[in-house]
Amino acid sequence: MSRASSAFTMTCPDDWHIHLRDKDMLRLTVPHAAAQFHRVIVMPNLAPPVTTTDAALAYHQRIMAHVPQGTDFVPLMTLYLTDQTPPEEIVRAKASGRIFGVKLYPAGATTHSQAGVTHLNRLTPTLAKMAELGLPLLIHGEVTDPDIDIFDRERVFLERVLEPLIRRFPELRIVLEHITTAEAVDFVTNAPPTLAATITAHHLLLNRNDMLAGGIRPHHYCLPVIKRERHRQALVAAATGTHRRFFLGTDSAPHRIEKKESACGCAGIYTACHALSLYAEVFEQAQALHRLEDFASHRGADFYGLPRNPDKMTLTRIPTAVPDQYDTGTGRVVPLRAGQHVAWQCQRLSQPVR
Repeated sequence: MSRASSAFTMTCPDDWHIHLRDKDMLRLTVPHAAAQFHRVIVMPNLAPPVTTTDAALAYHQRIMAHVPQGTDFVPLMTLYLTDQTPPEEIVRAKASGRIFGVKLYPAGATTHSQAGVTHLNRLTPTLAKMAELGLPLLIHGEVTDPDIDIFDRERVFLERVLEPLIRRFPELRIVLEHITTAEAVDFVTNAPPTLAATITAHHLLLNRNDMLAGGIRPHHYCLPVIKRERHRQALVAAATGTHRRFFLGTDSAPHRIEKKESACGCAGIYTACHALSLYAEVFEQAQALHRLEDFASHRGADFYGLPRNPDKMTLTRIPTAVPDQYDTGTGRVVPLRAGQHVAWQCQRLSQPVR
């Protein structure tokens, strides 16, 4: 593929971190995700959270009810880790064939994380069972101590929590999700091969000036919060480089407009509708379009030990309008770059449903 190409075809990508939400929101998020990705790792922070295998399987059925007919779309489910998650639940999850990770939210770190983990030391048998069965731990990597500045919470997490965790469980596969700092890039680069990281489109495109300068932009607010420009540049270098343990995870996280535009707005940016187009812009700007397929379609599958997708995606450089908002039936969601354009148009090439 030429760097100057106006169109190219690549292996259909996967999204290794997405929030589909539930109920009426599924009618929006599932078709959007299915148009962009073959497989998605589905986050379990519903209300109430998805803490058991039975709950995950029921959630899987609700998602599948909204997949457009004829679309081969595979939700990979996860469990929500709590202080009480027993090793036996890990065994059930692995045996289900539907659950591909266990999500660690430090209690209070982000949306619906109140039931998250307060003390990892309580979970030694559970984490050991995950390592034994090869079920990855997916981490929202921030400390929640009130005395730690919000812009430093990821960096502190690396040294206080993640480094000791890797030493205690050297066989446990870990994904540090939605990394936002140069320190996280360096940590993953130099870590053992059991640690990988996902990178979002919005953290590749935005710095904190885009959220705060000239007025607060609530639709650019997410957690972990967007950082300085030097961090954005480090993320771009990691995503567009050749290191194989950085891969695509959108962290697409819709909230109704009234929950974003409020005195205490929710954290989350909705990108599932045009995520791959946004990533393509980043890679084109970095003169690395020839590496987009590896980042979006190969590295994540390889880390999770899954086959690469057989179907294809075509990207064409055609400016495409982004709607001001989407209607879920009971509310409205504002996407990233609402009312503007993305530079690339993406189309999944039809494949029969297996």
